[in-house]
Amino acid sequence: MNTLTITSFHDRYPDDDACLNEIFQNRYGSLKVCPACNKETHFYKVANRKCYACQYCGHQLHPLAKTIFHKSDTSLKNWFYAIFLFANSKNGVAAKELQRELGVTYKTAWRIAKQIRLLFHVPVGQLSDTVEVDETYVGGKAHGKRGRGADNKTPVFGMAQRGGKIFAQVVGNTKSSTITPLVRENVEIGSTLMTDEYPVYDKLSKYGYKHKEINHSAKQYVKGNVHTNTIEGFWSQLKRSINGTYHAVSPKYLQNYVNEFSYRYDMRHYPDSLFSPILLKAGKRV
Repeated sequence: MNTLTITSFHDRYPDDDACLNEIFQNRYGSLKVCPACNKETHFYKVANRKCYACQYCGHQLHPLAKTIFHKSDTSLKNWFYAIFLFANSKNGVAAKELQRELGVTYKTAWRIAKQIRLLFHVPVGQLSDTVEVDETYVGGKAHGKRGRGADNKTPVFGMAQRGGKIFAQVVGNTKSSTITPLVRENVEIGSTLMTDEYPVYDKLSKYGYKHKEINHSAKQYVKGNVHTNTIEGFWSQLKRSINGTYHAVSPKYLQNYVNEFSYRYDMRHYPDSLFSPILLKAGKRV
């Protein structure tokens, strides 16, 4: 396992120029011919600017354009260090923590965190084989009804392929008209769906899925291989992280946080630090 420590991080990225060169190599490293003069060329760093120029015609390439770093006055090394913190965290990084670590204003720290979370939106493709289906409700404590139909909570629908990836999406409600299209779009026909006794799921079998149900209301949680423990474990991690690290998340931005922890879950078997794959995405257009 190649673990990126704080010491190796500072050795690899001593200044902003080293960070800019990393983004340039990620984005244009394979570019050998200038798109303006069509000559095989070498691009050199322009002094005091965040761009590179062709050695023949001077055509400039701006590696930060249209990325999460676009038009940011914050030091690139601070951006990289924030990504380093996100990569090495299991429970997320709060804006207040970034503010303390980077020595920036809270507004700047919040924006950096928001931009980094944009990198965690990764289409997972269709799920298959055995897929656990469930929904949860995220929000502050409130008096009255709990669970489905609770006030002041935002529903999140999720599906976890056993041994595979996870799909999780903030939804307006958990009615059949909302849930069924998401299942049909994101799960291969013929897959086995594991659900609880929520009646909405009973209709899924008519679309070509095998449906197996566990009755939680009767305190039944495992019946042979029928259970929803995988997706419920993901919900537990998501809520612990939100409550423990972020404390409160508005419905407007909740999907970004759901994407963050879905990405962490999907990359759980990645042998090295998540810094490299996250940084590679940071150099792409958003």
